[in-house]
Amino acid sequence: MADTGLTLEAVVMADVAIVLLAGAAMIRLSRRMRQPPVVAEIATGIMLGPSVLGLLPGDLPGRIFPDDARPMLSVIAQVGLLLFMFLAGWELDLTRLRGRGKAVSTLAGLSMAVPFALGAGAAALLFTRHGGEDVHRSTFILYLSTAFAITAFPVLARIITDSGMSGTKVGTMAMACAAVGDVLAWCVLVLVIAVSEADGAGRFLVVIALTVAYGLVMACVVRPLLRTLVGRAARSSRSAASGTFLALAASGVFLSSWVTSWIGIHAIFGAFAFGLAMPRTVSRDVHEHVAAPMSKVVALLLPVFFIVTGLTVDLGALDPSGLLVLLFLVAVAVVGKFAGAALPARAAGMSWREAGAFGVLMNTRGLTELVVLDVGRQLGVIDGDMFTMMVVLAVLTTAMAGPLLHLLGVTTVPPGGEPPRRPPQRARPVAGAAAEAGKPAPPGSSA
Repeated sequence: MADTGLTLEAVVMADVAIVLLAGAAMIRLSRRMRQPPVVAEIATGIMLGPSVLGLLPGDLPGRIFPDDARPMLSVIAQVGLLLFMFLAGWELDLTRLRGRGKAVSTLAGLSMAVPFALGAGAAALLFTRHGGEDVHRSTFILYLSTAFAITAFPVLARIITDSGMSGTKVGTMAMACAAVGDVLAWCVLVLVIAVSEADGAGRFLVVIALTVAYGLVMACVVRPLLRTLVGRAARSSRSAASGTFLALAASGVFLSSWVTSWIGIHAIFGAFAFGLAMPRTVSRDVHEHVAAPMSKVVALLLPVFFIVTGLTVDLGALDPSGLLVLLFLVAVAVVGKFAGAALPARAAGMSWREAGAFGVLMNTRGLTELVVLDVGRQLGVIDGDMFTMMVVLAVLTTAMAGPLLHLLGVTTVPPGGEPPRRPPQRARPVAGAAAEAGKPAPPGSSA
């Protein structure tokens, strides 16, 4: 820093500007290629890291994003990530499962169980080579199996909306199954973190007990309290509702994240749980003044998360055997999701075209997968090569959704077209889709 005469804060501000400009350019390109914005943002993070920019002479990633600036970038990324997780939890409305419990539970369970089982087999084969230091074999297998079973609920909502599949049998069922799968995946991940972080059986039991107590407090105390406070804010003046509820939501996210960190599980679970506890049926004014501005904040801060992630992804470090492992992982992920989602959907009465579309949708992993992978990297459960390969897997499985849906002929939007506009409905947050899209969704729209 002394060579340039710039302060660390100035370098970080310039880095954020570079991230936003590069991301905006890539998103414009992704729209022409029928790709959701999250694919462009992940690709931008990889391109600005050692995988692409690092191939040029002069160690450009190290110069643009110096080591002493990365902790500050990580803090910015963490704030954006926590707000995103809150919005994703707010969007995850499990009441939409009413009346379809049996069908949804069967399809959701199989779409998670089959890739989980195949992922466990793959993890068992790869543990010796790619397990982190001092990581137990069972922890590695449980973690990697969860990563294979993930379906990204927020990016899935965006793909369904952009494809004109909202309200269709396939789109509705995919959203419901992804919602159930997300909750199951986060629960398993909590268990993985508790196992990996605990120093022994006693500490593990303490973490689990505290986690259960935290969940009960959120459901029995925090949620009713939030319902009361939201109702009062909605009945107050428009400006008062905006300031009060926005401050309540933001402070609640960070306090809840602090609690889960103190317990011994990751901060993202606190943000996600607070989103689940937040009442979903609110007035239009509350949505416009809370979910919309928070989505804009996420759109500004979350791209930094992709850069922090991309700086640890080095595709050039993969040798030929690593590329073969990557192909193997992609095959396991795709086959697992299609076998666990498309075949049961066909058996449940969908046509082959609808079942294929359902399998394609459930195969998207998006940002949710990156969050899970980042947790594993921080905990040292997986090594750098496995992290790189799984990030590439997340990009590929998400990027293939748009072209495959168009090939199956289930979309109602022509290439390069806009999704059909729908009449406004009762206001409710569409946080996950808005966060993945990098822009706030209109009040009352449904993912």
